[in-house]
Amino acid sequence: MEFSHVPVMLGECIDNLSIKPGGVYLDGTLGGGGHSAAILQNLGPGGRLIGIDRDPEAIQAACARIDDGRFTPVRGNFHDAADILASLGVSGIDGALLDLGVSSRQLDEASRGFSYHVDAPLDMRMDTSGELTAADIVNEWPEREIARILYEYGEERWAARIAAMICERRERGRVSTTGELVGIIDAAIPRAVRSKDGSHPARRTFQALRIAVNDELEPLKKALEDIATALNPGGRLAVIAFHSLEDRIVKQTFRALSDPCECPRDIPVCVCGKKPVVKLVTRKPLKPSDAELKANPRSRSATMRVCERLRGGNI
Repeated sequence: MEFSHVPVMLGECIDNLSIKPGGVYLDGTLGGGGHSAAILQNLGPGGRLIGIDRDPEAIQAACARIDDGRFTPVRGNFHDAADILASLGVSGIDGALLDLGVSSRQLDEASRGFSYHVDAPLDMRMDTSGELTAADIVNEWPEREIARILYEYGEERWAARIAAMICERRERGRVSTTGELVGIIDAAIPRAVRSKDGSHPARRTFQALRIAVNDELEPLKKALEDIATALNPGGRLAVIAFHSLEDRIVKQTFRALSDPCECPRDIPVCVCGKKPVVKLVTRKPLKPSDAELKANPRSRSATMRVCERLRGGNI
């Protein structure tokens, strides 16, 4: 299957990265290479782009799409960007992009188990070499832990009931497919109280399981700090998020980096010594244009925040 991924908010990304022709850039979520290809189009002969992705199929697809000596693909996780950059001998970058969440291609390929619209093995691994799958969580984790991740990562109000029904169902045999899980969720959530926005009743549960399988949230704050501090002065970090939990972490981390002072607000002079690392380029998140929403409905929940590295600064 061809790795198809429509790059979200592409124009906004390129505009806000303010690309220097000879700069060094990082695409921490390479995917199908759509954002990377556009970055390369704006780089000069002396520029360099490093693309990271944990999905081996994404790396393969991006390399097939991009044949450019300025491009360095790396199979890995942007959570480890600091170590990856160091291993490549890169001491500073002039910009970075993160497009968080699952790609269109991963959703569309049934065998990956990300979609609740088709019956498939209950997998959800972005890195197919990883050990933990969604089936492992559903069939082996305690009911209390399943309820916790559904509530915390999926913001699912029916988390406890869904978890209870999962554990009741697995006593009769292993829950192995997305279709079986959708059936459990469908039975757990009363039809009278379902969302009126047309969203699928399994959406929040699948989101929560995907986040847990791929450990998407816990390392995010540290990764954002590492990438922001790796920026050269004037370099920018643009982050696209697709749900409120991701966006909240990005928002809070950017604010802390832009105002790290821990002194009481009634003290007239800072004595803690912490200086801003970045300034906020976007005070409020950017959203897709109406034209993009019409052309690519999957972009509807996207938000983008951007910060710019200041000279000096510490946290």
